[in-house]
Amino acid sequence: LKGSTSSREDGGDQISYEDADPAKPIGKKQEEKELIASGDEDEQSPIEQVALTVPTTDDPSMPVLTFRMWVLGVLSCVLLSFLNQFFWYRTEPLTITAISAQIAVLPLGRLMAATLSKRKFLAGSKWEFSLNPGPFNMKEHVLITIFANSGAGTVYAIHIVSAVKIFYKKKLDFFVAFLIVMTTQILGFGWAGIFRRHLVEPAAMWWPANLVQVSLFRALHEKEKRPKGGLTRNQFFLLVFTCSFAYYVLPGYLFPMITSLSWICWIFPKSVLAQQLGSGLYGLGIGVIGIDWSTISSYLGSPLASPWFATANVAVGFVFVMYVMTPLAYWLNVFDAKTFPIFSEDLFTSSGQEYNISKIIDSNFHLDLKAYEEYGTIHLSTFFAMTYGVGFAALTATIVHVLLFHGKEIWQLSLSAFRDRTVDVHTKLMRKYKQVPELWFQIILIGTIGLSIFACEYYIDQLQLPWWGVLLACVIALIFTLPIGIITATTNQ
Repeated sequence: LKGSTSSREDGGDQISYEDADPAKPIGKKQEEKELIASGDEDEQSPIEQVALTVPTTDDPSMPVLTFRMWVLGVLSCVLLSFLNQFFWYRTEPLTITAISAQIAVLPLGRLMAATLSKRKFLAGSKWEFSLNPGPFNMKEHVLITIFANSGAGTVYAIHIVSAVKIFYKKKLDFFVAFLIVMTTQILGFGWAGIFRRHLVEPAAMWWPANLVQVSLFRALHEKEKRPKGGLTRNQFFLLVFTCSFAYYVLPGYLFPMITSLSWICWIFPKSVLAQQLGSGLYGLGIGVIGIDWSTISSYLGSPLASPWFATANVAVGFVFVMYVMTPLAYWLNVFDAKTFPIFSEDLFTSSGQEYNISKIIDSNFHLDLKAYEEYGTIHLSTFFAMTYGVGFAALTATIVHVLLFHGKEIWQLSLSAFRDRTVDVHTKLMRKYKQVPELWFQIILIGTIGLSIFACEYYIDQLQLPWWGVLLACVIALIFTLPIGIITATTNQ
């Protein structure tokens, strides 16, 4: 048993092979812990970034479903869900990510570990539990962050509810809106479960954004010796966190104007062409200087978490659409483009006036074709039309790309559903735990589809979506979930 000493301090028991006494018998639980914690150091993930970031060790004895995990997890999910949805209605939406909760719950978890009673309830029964089973560990922290991540994103179905109530001034009962939101959200869990074999288990599906959180977990929980002349992960994190906070005071509070400096518009304030070229709000934003990180990364999200090839592809595509295709279409007056603004999300009449949608909608919230013919067709700004076109083209390109580059792998994974296959080290570690049966996800999916059809049929006067529309939407989701999931899992886009 002579070997290296574990230096982890993640809330679990440390394992020291040097201190082990061979004369003393080792319990089965301790033996299992040592075996798993030691791992096979030669076996690594085939993805270099994963191999450098994610450890190949595990401690199954760590308590996970603890009282503090449930309290902090549910609280994080509810708070992030409310705050992000609340701030989504701002002109410049403010997003609070799961990483914020990941940092915030650590001191709370350790505070609960230090103050909660260690008394055991229902002692001696299979329901025995304690409010405080020991130090706050990494697995609890990870599960709390998963809770937070579930509530961090805004609900896409809220767009429907908001549009109906705000723009069309139509009534939508609370229960109907609640059904829309819940069914669309739960459908996502169903899709995720049935595609788990293709999007989670393969080593090639490495989800780059998750590596950022893994690095942060290790920095917060693992005890690391400071190298000579260098910094530990924790020290580096604190340094960057402090500098980021101090820096953001400038564009966020003291000098908001440096978020976007349109110097071309300053020089030619009355020139329409200058506004079209230089304005970041109504034009192409050429020459705009922005030193606010949210401005710099706005088109990409988090460039630090994406592979270089993905970042470069997005940048090239952005430049091509924004600074080549859009200006050419506008100044060549394609489809009378000069009649409308070059950059706008509004709808317009043929004369360039804002389109009044209420004029073509009847009292039953249906399209009035006669009124539409009299009022005229809807026109879009050049950039708005271009982004819609590129978006539809990207969907087709996604399927073609995945079939060409991942088609063989998808076929093999589909066949492997009926037989065992070689898996990477992290999947092996996960298989030591009981998996959620795929049947559960199928029941969730089928049940939610049934509930969606019921809602659309029973509340047809408010939702106006026939049963076949629900099935068509599910077929579209079934077709696109896998290819889009593969691209997201490998490029973070």
